[in-house]
Amino acid sequence: MMIQVIKSKLHCVTVTEANLHYIGSITIDENLMDAANLIEGEKVHVVNNNNGERLETYIIKGARGSGTICLNGAAARKVLPGDVVIIMSYALMDLEEAKTFKPTIVFPDTATNKLV
Repeated sequence: MMIQVIKSKLHCVTVTEANLHYIGSITIDENLMDAANLIEGEKVHVVNNNNGERLETYIIKGARGSGTICLNGAAARKVLPGDVVIIMSYALMDLEEAKTFKPTIVFPDTATNKLV
């Protein structure tokens, strides 16, 4: 049996931009991606702590060290710059592997989105 478990989490990052007229996705600072074991094109679940909105999209790389968290396209309607979000990805694994798997959870500075 395969189950889906949390693989990576950026806990409480601040949205820096919302770009309605971009094709779609979420732009994430490449330093944050590396720290959380996320890759470009990976599907993520985004939860907005300010208004309760939840959405799924995919990642594109943002400038390394910029602190960028930008929701693009239709997702831009679900956030405002300054909102605090949680970004999560999941992995499928067999039940025995899931019992011992340890996800990568990163707690950046919420004010700057920089690693602490």
